[in-house]
Amino acid sequence: MNSTTLAYREAAHTNGYQYTSGTGYELPEYPFVPPPELHSGTTVRHPLVIAGGGITGLTMACALARLGVRAVLIDEDNTVGVKGASSRGICYTQKSLEIFERLGIYERIAAKGVQWSVGRTFAGADEVYSFDLRQQGSFHLSRQPPFINIQQFYIEGFLVERIQELGHVELRWKNRLVGFEQNEDCATLTVETPAGSYRIEAEHVIDATGSHSPLRQWLQVPFDSRRGDDRWCIADVRFSRHPPVERHTWIEAPFNENRAVWQHLMADDVWRIDYQMAPDSDPEVVSRESAVRERLARQFGPDAAVEIVWVGPYAYRSECVHAMRHGRVFLMGDSAKVVSPFGARGGNTGVADADNLAWKLAAVLRGKADASLLTSYNDERLEAAQQNVCVTNRTARFLRPADGAERLFRQAAIGLARQFPFARSLINTGRMAVANPYSHSSACTYAPGGGAGLSVQNVRFAWADGGHGCVNDLLDWAVGDLLVLVFGDVSAAALQRLRRLCFDSPVRSVQVLGPDAPAQVLEHVRDPQGHLQGACHVFGHAWALVRPDGYLAATGESVDSHLVSAIERSLGLRGDTP
Repeated sequence: MNSTTLAYREAAHTNGYQYTSGTGYELPEYPFVPPPELHSGTTVRHPLVIAGGGITGLTMACALARLGVRAVLIDEDNTVGVKGASSRGICYTQKSLEIFERLGIYERIAAKGVQWSVGRTFAGADEVYSFDLRQQGSFHLSRQPPFINIQQFYIEGFLVERIQELGHVELRWKNRLVGFEQNEDCATLTVETPAGSYRIEAEHVIDATGSHSPLRQWLQVPFDSRRGDDRWCIADVRFSRHPPVERHTWIEAPFNENRAVWQHLMADDVWRIDYQMAPDSDPEVVSRESAVRERLARQFGPDAAVEIVWVGPYAYRSECVHAMRHGRVFLMGDSAKVVSPFGARGGNTGVADADNLAWKLAAVLRGKADASLLTSYNDERLEAAQQNVCVTNRTARFLRPADGAERLFRQAAIGLARQFPFARSLINTGRMAVANPYSHSSACTYAPGGGAGLSVQNVRFAWADGGHGCVNDLLDWAVGDLLVLVFGDVSAAALQRLRRLCFDSPVRSVQVLGPDAPAQVLEHVRDPQGHLQGACHVFGHAWALVRPDGYLAATGESVDSHLVSAIERSLGLRGDTP
């Protein structure tokens, strides 16, 4: 039995952001509704309680609602953003956008946000590195663009409205988690509200309370931590003259005392300008309106009219827990790992955490998968968290190098990059986030040359009637079940086996054909350009087992016992190592 109850104020975090001047953001406020437990006095047991209504918790809630799973979300605030003041994250990856499309909010994000694919990096007046993500890899094949910039609170607001539209999940605003204990039977949470306190029980608890998670402290979760002396100050501003719609970064900006600067366009014609500060700078001083306007004037000219929307200083750290599950509690988002903001790996990985766990919990709660499947959440998302911490730490060391070898390396890289193309890859102002691969998951079946553990992009294909479809349409059709894509013609025996699998298991099957090949089953699509096959990392006659989160559980050639084993493993029904 593990029982922990501590006072909230011993673990609650302090918001480090400061609103200084400008028009600010107008954010929605949601009403406090007294929970039924306050009047009944009865402790109700829920299958799932989500603590935290940021982008990670709300994505989790929306994913569960889409699958028809009941849950309760509690949040101590009554709005979105950081205490209703900050835009926070702004840059959303193709994988996150693909997830948001499944959740039903992508079109709103695309209409509000700003698409970009070009990034340029400068040292002084020289451009030392540039990229166009649409020309790299297969970014251009997905229905979603490489990136969209939009203030985080917009996405959170869209998620709230979508959850309310879908039902199944109860959103409880101004409900603060102040106590927790768990045992072999259930978890019990004590919640404080403006109308009094109450207790609820939960079979599973999702900790999405963020980087100062009280649950993480109450459970005494071990983690690795690193904190540097790098200091930054955000300025969200509108200009009378518009910079280009590209990601511009300066390693050494002459207008910022040769320190780094980041420049992004977001929704509402607002630019996010991040200025690197001196290590010993006073957060209050660098956030003053006069100081912010002076920096902006140095960069954009004294005659540029500037409207300050929001300002906030920040310092970052990196942390990563040793395990993302502790009894009935699943840690996700910033509760599990904290990364520096370089490369957009904070909010995006929280979204991926939620997408990963939601379908697994839904399958287990519906009796379609074994509870051991939940172990794979830790396998997969801890690997992703460790990768993201490692990548962002390298960037942080490049941008704020230690004296000695690190600083010499940076100076050499910048000098070489000015003259020689080969050295430009050494410039590290943030490796942009992509879908993390899973290399040692208990739910994947690995084979030499196979694609297990890789994400499937949301590429297009043609339906049997000639209409356009994409991978997300197939995942929607599968409604939370596994999807077997069979490429090319199949034998009569294989067809019979597929029918049996779909009848006996939570599996749906689709035949994928070229433009002219005769269909053998009703459920078939056309892949005339091979984009779907390429996205599944298979060639010729093959099959791909796709999970509800758009990841490959396994790939193979023959519809045989290997496919049967892979299905069982992806549902937690086989514990052996493939």
